[in-house]
This record gives sequence, C-alpha cells and structure tokens, in this order.
Amino acid sequence: MVSKRKRSKSEDKESLTEDTSKAGKQPLSKKTKKTNVYNEVEENDSIFVKLLKTSGLILKRGEGQNQLAVDQIIFQKKLFQTLRKHPSYPNVIEEFVSGLESYIEDHASFQNCLLSCERLQDEGASVGASYSKSLIKLLLGIDILQPAIIKTLFEKLPEFLFEKVNTDGTSMPRLIVSQLKWLDRVVDGKCPPLQDLTTKIMQLISIAPLYLQHDFVTSLPEIIGDSQHADVGKELSDLLTENTLLTVPILDALSSLQLDPKFLSKVRQLVMDKLSSVTLGDLPVMIKFILHSITATDALEVISALRRKLDVQHFILPSQFNHFQSKLKCKGQTSSSGNQENGGQDCVTLIFGVIKSAVRYEKIIAEAWLKAIENTSLVSEHKIFDMVMLLIIYSTNTQMKRYAERVLRNKVRSRCFEDNLLQSTFLIHHLVLKDVCPNILLLAQSFLHSLDQSIILFGSLLYKYSFNVFDTYCKQEVVGALVCHVCGGSEVEVDTALDILLELVVLNLSAMRLNAVFVKGILDYLDNMSPQQIRKLFYILSTLAFSKQHEGSNHIQDDMYLVIRKQLCSTVFKYKLIGIIGAVTMAGSMSSGRNRPSSFTQGRADLSNEQYTQVTSLLQLVHSFSERSPQASALYYDEFANLIQGEKLVPKALEWVGRTTFNDFQDAFVVDVCVVPEGDYPFPVKALYGLEEYSSHEGIAINLLPLLFSQDFAKDGGRMTSQTSEQKLVSPLCLAPYFRLLRLCVEKQHNGNLEEIDGLLDCPVFLTDLEPEERLESMSDKELSFICSLIFLTLNWFREVINAFCQQTSPEMKGKVLTRLKHIVELQRILERYLAVTPDYVPPLANFDLDTLDVTPPASTAVSAKIKKQGSTGGGRKRKADGSKTSSPDTLSKEGSSECDPTPSDRSQPEKEFKGKEENTSVSLRNYRAFFRELDIEVFSVLHCGLVTKFILDTEMHTEATEFVQLQPPELLFLLEDLSLKVESMLIPSVNRRVPFSKSKGSRTVGFTHLNQRSAEEIAHSIVQLLTPMCNHLENIHNYIQCLAAEDHGVADGSGMKVQEYHIMSSCYQKLLQIFHGLFAWNGLFHPDNVNVLYSSLEVLTSRVKQREPDQALEELLSQSFNYLQNFHQSIPSFQCALYLLRILMAILERSVDPAQKREKIASLARHFLCRIWPSGEKEKSSIRNEQLHALLCIYLEHTDNVLKAIEEIAGVGVPELINSPKNASSSTFPTLTRHNFVIFFRVMMAELEKTVKGLQAGTAADSQQIHEEKLLYWNMAVRDFSILINLIKVFDSHPVLHVCLKYGRLFVEAFLKQCMPLLDFSFRKHREDVLSLLETFQLNTRMLHHLCGHSKIHQDMKLTKHVPLLKKTLELLVCRVKAMLTLNNCREAFWLGNLKNRDLQGEEIMSQNSQRSTEDESEDDTSSQVSKGRSTEDDEKHEASDGEKEQDSGESDDSSD
Repeated sequence: MVSKRKRSKSEDKESLTEDTSKAGKQPLSKKTKKTNVYNEVEENDSIFVKLLKTSGLILKRGEGQNQLAVDQIIFQKKLFQTLRKHPSYPNVIEEFVSGLESYIEDHASFQNCLLSCERLQDEGASVGASYSKSLIKLLLGIDILQPAIIKTLFEKLPEFLFEKVNTDGTSMPRLIVSQLKWLDRVVDGKCPPLQDLTTKIMQLISIAPLYLQHDFVTSLPEIIGDSQHADVGKELSDLLTENTLLTVPILDALSSLQLDPKFLSKVRQLVMDKLSSVTLGDLPVMIKFILHSITATDALEVISALRRKLDVQHFILPSQFNHFQSKLKCKGQTSSSGNQENGGQDCVTLIFGVIKSAVRYEKIIAEAWLKAIENTSLVSEHKIFDMVMLLIIYSTNTQMKRYAERVLRNKVRSRCFEDNLLQSTFLIHHLVLKDVCPNILLLAQSFLHSLDQSIILFGSLLYKYSFNVFDTYCKQEVVGALVCHVCGGSEVEVDTALDILLELVVLNLSAMRLNAVFVKGILDYLDNMSPQQIRKLFYILSTLAFSKQHEGSNHIQDDMYLVIRKQLCSTVFKYKLIGIIGAVTMAGSMSSGRNRPSSFTQGRADLSNEQYTQVTSLLQLVHSFSERSPQASALYYDEFANLIQGEKLVPKALEWVGRTTFNDFQDAFVVDVCVVPEGDYPFPVKALYGLEEYSSHEGIAINLLPLLFSQDFAKDGGRMTSQTSEQKLVSPLCLAPYFRLLRLCVEKQHNGNLEEIDGLLDCPVFLTDLEPEERLESMSDKELSFICSLIFLTLNWFREVINAFCQQTSPEMKGKVLTRLKHIVELQRILERYLAVTPDYVPPLANFDLDTLDVTPPASTAVSAKIKKQGSTGGGRKRKADGSKTSSPDTLSKEGSSECDPTPSDRSQPEKEFKGKEENTSVSLRNYRAFFRELDIEVFSVLHCGLVTKFILDTEMHTEATEFVQLQPPELLFLLEDLSLKVESMLIPSVNRRVPFSKSKGSRTVGFTHLNQRSAEEIAHSIVQLLTPMCNHLENIHNYIQCLAAEDHGVADGSGMKVQEYHIMSSCYQKLLQIFHGLFAWNGLFHPDNVNVLYSSLEVLTSRVKQREPDQALEELLSQSFNYLQNFHQSIPSFQCALYLLRILMAILERSVDPAQKREKIASLARHFLCRIWPSGEKEKSSIRNEQLHALLCIYLEHTDNVLKAIEEIAGVGVPELINSPKNASSSTFPTLTRHNFVIFFRVMMAELEKTVKGLQAGTAADSQQIHEEKLLYWNMAVRDFSILINLIKVFDSHPVLHVCLKYGRLFVEAFLKQCMPLLDFSFRKHREDVLSLLETFQLNTRMLHHLCGHSKIHQDMKLTKHVPLLKKTLELLVCRVKAMLTLNNCREAFWLGNLKNRDLQGEEIMSQNSQRSTEDESEDDTSSQVSKGRSTEDDEKHEASDGEKEQDSGESDDSSD
C-alpha cells in the first residue's frame, strides 16, 4: 500500500532551494581543497555499485561528488525496472541494501551519499536545472527500496547524534533527517510501517540533544503523511507538557498540521497556561499559534484571556525604562536608533509584529480584541498593552478603524486612559509605535476636532509624546500638523495647537528650533487670531529667536522685526494693535530669554548695555507709533503692565519705566482738589466719592469730567478727535490702563507696598450729580450719552483702584476698598436707569484688544418710545439682549425689580405712558461686560473680610470716630457674579458652550484678557483659597433662608425690601453653587499634577463638619465633603440651585471608590426636588426651565437603583393625575410635572427605558435557572413600563410626544429583538406561560406602534413619517424572530399571519378608498378624503400565538407590531 502526499509547486520549490542551500556549497569547497585526490570512481563487483552504474549514477570514493549521467526520473525508473526484472528479485533488494550499508560504512562516503549529486550535462540531457538530489533521496523515491532505506537510515542515525558538527558546518543527523522530507510517496508497508516511522522519529526526539530535538520536531510536518497528523499532534502535545524547552518548535510543527479544532483548543489552553512562565524569546511563536488557532466562536474569550495574561510592559527592564524616561525629561532626546541594552525590546517588537499581522488580515481577531478592551470596565484593569493595541488596530485594519477610534474615545471620556498611561506607552513601545506614527497623527488630528475637552486633551498628548520620542522626520510631521491646526482650525483648535507648540518649545527647544521655519509661517495668518493667540505665537517665536545659544536664529529675528514694524506702521487700526501685542511680547522674551541661565554659562543678573538698548528701543518704537491713538496707547499700557506683572522685565528696564510713568500720570490725570475746573461744561463740576475730608487747600482729585468733555464723544462714539503733533494726548480712555501700569511698577519696585500712590484710593473724582431724579425727561441724547460715558469711566477707575489696593493688609485700606465696592454697586444701579432710556448708546472701550474692536452692546430691554419707533429692529435687539447665557438675575437692580420682559401689548403703548416710569424697566449690565475693566482674581480676597474697623482721623491725625464696614449682600453678589463668570471661562471647557455659527470668534474671552493669561491650574488654586469664606457665606445664606422658612408668613407676604433682599440672597446662593460646581467639575482637578488642589479643596469642606485630621484618605475626604454639601438641600431657593447642587455631588461621586450609597442619596435628593413645590414667583424662560427639568430628571433615573420602578411610579401615578385636571394644574405627587412639560418627562422616561434594557445582557443557555428567571422577570417589568408609556399617547397626542414615541419605540423593539428574544429561546419550555404572557403584552404595544404609523401617514407629517419605514422594518423582523423562536421550541402551529386593520390612535378604523365608496353616508371633508385615498386597507401583521387552543379561539389575529 502506498500513501500519497500532494505537494504544491511552492513546496517543491522550497525543498529544492533548501537542499541546494545545504548541499550546493559543499562540492565547491571539496574541489577547492582536494582536487583530484579523492575523485576516483568506486569500482567493485557488488550488485549495489553495478546496478547504480547501469542506471546512470557513478559513485565516487571519499569526498568526491557522485555523478548522475541521466535525469533523476530516468535514473529512478531504470533502477526500479532493473531491480524488478532481476532474476533474484525480490532477494536482490536485500543484496542491494546490504551493498549500500557496506558502502556507507565509510563516513566520507556516507556523507557524500547524503549530498546532492553532480549532474553531467550531455547532448541527450533534458533541459532543466543542473541541481540533482542526493543518492539517498533518489533511492527513497523508489517504492520497493524505500522501507529498507528508511530502516538503514534510522539504524545509522544514532551513531552521529552526539558527534560535534563538522568543521565545514555540516551536521550528519540533520542531513539524514532532511532525506525524509517532502517524499512524493511514503510506502505504508510492513518494512517498516508508516506508524513505525512516526514512532521512531518520536523516539529519536526523546534521546537526541536539544539542538537536534528542535530540528527533528520542526521537520515532522514535512516527513509524515496526512493520515498521521492527529497521532503526531497528540504526541507533540504530550511532549509540550513534559519539555518546556521545545515549546517553540512544537508550536511551529502543530501550526503546520491538520488537526481537529477541539484538539487545537486544548493545546491552545495549554499554551495560554504557560505564557507567564516561558522566556521572552518564546512568546512571539506562542502568540502566533494562539492567534492562528482562533475561530469566530471563541475569538472574544481567547483574546480576553490573552489580554489578561500578556503584559508586555514587564518585559522591558526597569533600568531601560528609566533610561527612556530620563531622556524624555531631558527635553525629549529619546534615541530611536534601535541600539538597546538587551534583546528584550527586539522580542517585544517581534511580538507586536505577530499581533499586527494577525489583526491586519483577520477581522475576527481585530474585532474581538476591540471588544475585549471595550468590555473592560474598571480603570485599574486597563494596561499599556491596551493602548498600544488600539493604536495598532487603528493603523493597520481599515475595516476596524472607526470602531477602534470609538473605543478609544469612550475610554478617554471615562478616564480609563490617563496621561501617565499614555506617556508610559510611548516610552516603552516607541519602536513599535514609530511605524504607525502617521496614523497616530491622523488620530490626534481627529481628536482635536472633537467637542469633548477630555478628547482634545488626549489628542494634544498624542502630539506631545510623538514629538518627544520619535525621530526627526516624525517631529517635523508633528510640527507641520500643529501649524495646520493653527492656520485653519476653530478657536479651540487653534488654542490647543498653540499650547502644544508652546510646551514643546519649553521642553525641547533645540528640536523645535530645527522646525522653526514651519512655525514662522503662522505669521501670515494673524488676521484670524485672537489677542491671546497672538501673544502665544510671538512668545513661541521669540523664545526660538532670542534664547541663549540661538545661533542660526537670526532669520527668525529679522522676520519678526519686519512683521512688527509693518503692523505698527499700518493705517488699519486692527493691524496696529497686532503690532503692539507682538512687539511687547517680543520685548519680554528678549529681556527674559537672554537672561535665562544655562548650564554652560553663568546667567547674569541683568541685561548688558546692548541688550538693554534693544529692549528699550523696541518699547520706545511701540510708544511712538501708539501715542496718537487713545486705543493704541491704552493697549500699549495694558500689554506693558501684563509684561511687568508676569515678571518678564528685568530690574534695569523696570527702573526705566518707573522714571517716566509716575510723572506722566500725575500730569495727565491728577489735579488739586481745591482748583475746581472752570469752563463751558454742560453740568456743574463737583468733587464726588472722596473717602477723606480734606481742607480747602489740600488733597488731589481725578480730573475726569473736564477730560471727557474735551473729547467729542457725541461725534464719534468715544474715539479721539485728531490733534496736532505738538499737543500731548490726554484721553480719559487711558486713565485706567495707565494707572494699572503705574501701580504694577510701584508694586514691583517696592515689594507690594503702595504707600507711594495710596492717595489715589481715597481721592475724589471731578464729576457732576449723577442721580437722574426727574432730569431724564429733559435731557438730550447727547447729554444722556455724556453722563453714561462719565459713569462708565468712573466705574472703570474704581475697578482698577480695587485691583490695585485689594491685597493691602491694613484695616484702613480694607475699609476703603469695601467702600469703593459699595460705590461701584451704586453707580451700576444709576447706570442701568440711564441705559434704559438710551438704547442706541455705545460706551467707551475699557478693554482694548482685538476682541473688543467691533463689540456693540445689545439694545436695551427697556420699554421706551425710542425702541418702539425702531419697529422690528428694536424687537431684534431685545431678543439679542435676552439671549444672554444665564437665566439668573444679572444685577442687583434687576433682582429687586421686574424679572421678565414686558408683554407685546406693553410695547405697543404710546411713549407718554412710560415717561417717569423708568424704574420699572430693567437692563442687564452683563451684556456690557466688554466695556468694564476686568477685576483681577486677587480682588476676591475681599470675600475674607468680615467686620472691618475704619478709623476717621481729625486734622491732627487723632481718631475722631470709628466706623464699622462689612461686605453687604449687594457687594457680595457683585463679586460672586464676576467670579462665576471667571470660573465658567477658565474651568468649564469652552467646547461645552460652543455656539454654532457664532459671528464673533473671541466673544467667549471678551473682558477676560488678563484672566486668559493665567493657567487653569492657577485659577483653581485661587478658588481653593477662597473656599473657606465662600463656605461661610453659603452657610449664612442657608441659615437666612431657614429662618424665613420657619416664619409663618412667606417671602411673598413681606415688604418690598424683604422680597428684594431674598432675591439677592437667592442669587448669591446660586452663584456660590455655580462656583463650587465649576471647581469640582473641572477636568483637571483629578489630574495627578493637581492632587494638592484636590486635597486642599476637600479638606476645606471636610473641616466644616469635623475636626481636621492630618493625612486623611481620599475616600474619607470625598465622603465627608459629600455629606457636607448634601445638607444644604433643605434651603435650596430655586430649581436651578437644586440642579447645581446635584451636579456638584455627582462630580464628587465620580471619583468615589464606593459610589453605591452616594448614588442612592443623589437619586433621593433628585426625587425630593421633583416632588417639591417651587415658588411660583420664578419667571424663567420656558426653554431654560425645560432644559433644567430634563437634566434633573435624567439625574434621578440614572442614579436610582431601580429605573423601571421609578418610571412606573412617574408614568403610572404622576401622569394620570394630570388627565382630568385643569390646563395649568400640576401633579400632586410630582408637582414639577405639568401638561406643558409632560413631553420632557415622556422623552426622558422613554430614553432611559431603552437605555436600561439595551444594557441588559441577553444571557446564554449555560446560565443558571435563577438567572433566567430574574431576567425574564426584569423584561416583564420593562414591557409593562413600555406599555404604560405607549398608551399615554392616546391622551397626550401632541406632535413632540408622538415623535418621541416613534423614535424610542423602534429602539425599544430593537433592544427586545437583540436582548430578550435569545432569552425566550431557551426559557420557552420551562416558562411557557410567562413567555406567552410577555409576548401577548408586547403584542398590544406593537399594535399601538402600528396605529401610530397609520396616524402619521394620515396627517402627512413629514417629521413623523420619516421614522415609519425603519419602525415597520423592525416590526417585521420581530414577526420573523418570534416565528423562529416558536419553531425552535416545536411550537410552529401556534403562529400564523393575519390581516390587521389600519386604525388611528383612538382605535377607530381608517377607511380605505374602496370602503369609502361603498359608504353612502360619507361625511368627511375634502381634505380628509384626499388624505384617505390611496391608503391600503390592511397591512400584513404578525404574531405569536399563545397556546394553540387559546389563540385559535380568539377572534382577532395577533399582530406584533409593524
């Protein structure tokens, strides 16, 4: 019997190549060394030699190469025929083999027989290669000789097992085994049987040396026949458990065998168990075997187990990891040349090469790997390996690209992948990731386009670490990508890209300087950049150009000088401002950069004369170009002040500034208080708001009104008229900016002591009587505008004074600062009254950067004849003014007056009805934020003030009287409003508030110029310092509201003053909670770098409820802080405050290790707020209230432990209470539920119900009976809730409700198909009645959905009908799926299809065209007739039957849905 094995052409070619490589060089070496010495022909009378010679092969003695005179096939054929025709056949075979054995007794002759023969070319030779097989291989190809030859080889092989390899590199055992490879036929005879061949090889493996064992094992698939694969596989699996050293060759051999999948699964599990105990070099082969043995059914299970066991991070030696990390810290000079301390990194690269190949070509492996990572929920279970795999799959498998990106985004949002994990990934596996660098940059680019701040931050980290660890080419690509973001991205994108570039310049200046030419190209795109972005860009370029060792950077300096001078000389005012910002930023870099010490040269304490001259010349150049424009001068002063505040100006340059600033300011703005200005002023000039009593000949005053009058404000809206070149410019616009510059100069020169200028804190201002009284009716527009401008300038002066003196420690100074705060609140109240009757007024600018150039205040919301006369324009302005971000009262005046806009009928009344009633109108000063000077973050240290004792001195400096000053509620509200805006701007991600199609690119940063030059970390630290006084104020307001609640009469019954005070306190309460929320919801609070800020903030809250203890655990701090904040729920004054409180608690809950109890408390609080009756005096806009209600209801359902029960309570108890109630009534159980906001409740309940059932696992037949019963019960509750909600549309049939029902109804049916039907498949037999009851209930719901589809078509509502096709398709799938389930459980007869009539929501039949014609008393109008025509009578509907008897007796066919 002959067992035949097929050989592919490729295999033949490989075997030929292999034998050639092994034997081809040997004859050449022999001939070279011993020519004609051992080249004699073997001559004897043995039958072996004769028959070979007869067949065409000439044997040579010694090391001479045997010669083949004919083709190999001809030789084998001749020898076979000669043996068969020999007279002594079959005995001649034994003689022939005996001759062979005698011949190979000589070692050289035996080796010669194992090497290829020399082909003698002659005219009769066939065309082909000169290669020939060895003599032994030729003899093995003859069937009648093969068994005897194999036996001889195995008998001969043990002689060479322990011999050393020959000097020429040949190994006799390997040569012998190679003869058995790739035989065309293996004779399955008795001498020896094929089974015996396998047995002998396995025996040889057990006794051979290790290096030969490897060769023998790997040769097995090339030797044995297909029929022996199973037996050999079992032998190798046994050997795998016995000998770990043979793991690699055994797995190689098993991969080449055709084995049963079940057997492969067992071997794979065996290999998985050995993963943690093998050497690193064995891992690539083991992983390759595991991945290649995966099937679609077990892919997820195997990959999940492999992911748990494989942690490539530990394969890198700690010393090597520290080496990489130290290089990263040393400005990113990580080597990527591949020279490693050991071979560990090479093996890791091989491992990822194997994995990369698997996920690229095997979709099931890539998909399973992504699912395994996606299913990992705990943050601690995520590893560096996961991060690398996501990047590899994203880069290599195009089909899984979006899936990989989605998984990565979700992990980043859930904070599973933090900064430290990503950094370690790049440090350890930079060689692996280098190959996919372009795809990493694409991923980073996609992340920077996101709306989620955490995703944007992760994208920026991808750029940062790619630049730090990859080679020069990748660094160039990173810089190029960032430049593209800057030049063509959104505002957030540009900010992020510039921040990355700035960080790279700081971390790796030398590498960034090589790519400076790319960064320099951004100068062409300055037009579309905000002031803060321009500052960042010029700082980056200045650092590259003027830092030490800046050789080769002169071209950057030249380009910057050219751009700045060009901008300064421009006649376009915008470009001039850009030049000022750039020049001052560059001056700061020139001063600080060249003075920066280095490790090579000792840094000097000050600038050299040459450098000092360059800095001052540049600043003088800017001053000369800006002095003729008030706005340009003001911007120059502000930028210069920021430079000094940032300590970027060395003492020598600071001294130069101080010499000129003080005298210039005094000459321009300060006059003696005794010299009252005289002139043709429209109003009498008085010295007002002075804090000290001066004699008639002492004191100073700010000369504001005369300066303002000297300018033509009425003509050009506050811009200076042209003056002659000889006249020095003095504009009141420059008062506040110039004082800021003066104050910072004095502060830096005197270490914070401002005694030199403290007279400016209490000096009066030359103004006029500002109280409008009865003058408003008689004042002209020009006079009103003049007074408004005067008030704006006075307010900005007081704001800047408070900025200057807020940190002075003396009680006298603190008392004066509090008094100035009171003046600001009073002036704002007066200003609102003027603005109410001056709708077209444009205030003078207070912030002079690019963001405010084109800022126009919105028209007043006041009711006046002037607005009425503008018709639709006034209405438009009103809408714009109302569109402010917050729904809370904006100012003190607004709190005490009307909080709602006048009705349309009010706006149509004549002007005379409103004369003298301006006090009933309201103007939001928040819309004028761009026209007020910015309060520094240090100002809020005033919140620490309690009672301040202020001493009033007489002329002899003796105490004349003592006055107590305290921060009052109006001033507190003023400070908290400003602080909440700052927190919102800096700590709440801007992308969360991104306004689509916004006209103003920098509207978000208007009024926060100084704030935006600080980092979010600095602001958060400042807020933490204010937590203690804010907690004090919060507790005081809490006690105030509790006392009011304890009284018998409510706030509404009190006096007007009491109502006003309550509204102010409520607004303060809301602002405090808003600030708390901004801090604790800040993404950076839980960053490792900000751990001190986190602990400090939690310790402040914890100390309010218990004694502060050192070294408290984070969980304890979180728990105590949570308890402290939740205690305020009893005094919550408004619905928005309740929402803020819940969000603060959620932010704390998010970081808790044991959140279960806290989640229950949040759900309980949310339900308490939903069941509370809120004051009816709140007149918030309905859209904002609905948004808040939606958010709070979502919080309740997301945090409750039983969502289905909560939904059933609201839908089954609360909603029915509205059905027969009046239109404006509310539910008694849930007072927040009304007919107007029912759609909000309905939408949230439907969405949460679908989300809940979608997250329920379908389960498997292998689950326990108890699990099946629990899931079946859960689905019964879910379907019951769905049924309650669906049937509500019979009563509440508005368009939004029906839209929600169509959308989420389809999603619920889809979830039922995917999650519930598999459960019913294997639960039907044991729980037949329960399953049929569930399907029967669900059938009624799907029938209602079908009726809703018909309703949508009848009314031809496009917004509803667009959902119908998908819903119909899903219902059809449900019909088929139920039929399949019944068929699977041998209950096919319980299912049939019937006709279901089209009905409307009330169950009335929808008449078809035919039925209409047959009805004589048709009374429908033309419209309904046209609609009904063309409607088909019935749709084929489905459904499952219960028992055969029950369903067949029913008169109506079952329909499960569409």
